Amino acid sequence: MFPFADFAPVAVLVGLAAIGGWVLTTWMRIKNGYPLDGAWGQAVYPKNNDETVERVRLLSQENAQLRAELGSIKDRLANVERIVTDGGALLSREIDQLRDRAN
Repeated sequence: MFPFADFAPVAVLVGLAAIGGWVLTTWMRIKNGYPLDGAWGQAVYPKNNDETVERVRLLSQENAQLRAELGSIKDRLANVERIVTDGGALLSREIDQLRDRAN
C-alpha cells in the first residue's frame, strides 16, 4: 500500500532516540552545573534578586534545623532499637542502676 510503511518503525525509533538523547544531555548539563538554553538559544541563568536570596537563606536555615532534628531522632531511635533488641535482664539491670543513682 504505502511504500514508506516499512520505514515507520525505524522513524519511531529514531525519534525516540533523539528525544532520549535530548533528555540525557539536559540532565547532564543540570547535574554538572552548566546553564540551560532558552527558547532562542540564550543561556538561562537563575535570577538573583532580593526575594530569591532571602528565600535561599530561609531554606538554608530550615535545612539546618531539620538536620539537627534528624540527628536527634536518629539518636533516640538508636536507643529504642537498643532497648528492643537487648535482653530483658540487661534492661532491668540498667533501670535499677538509674534508680540507684537517683536515690
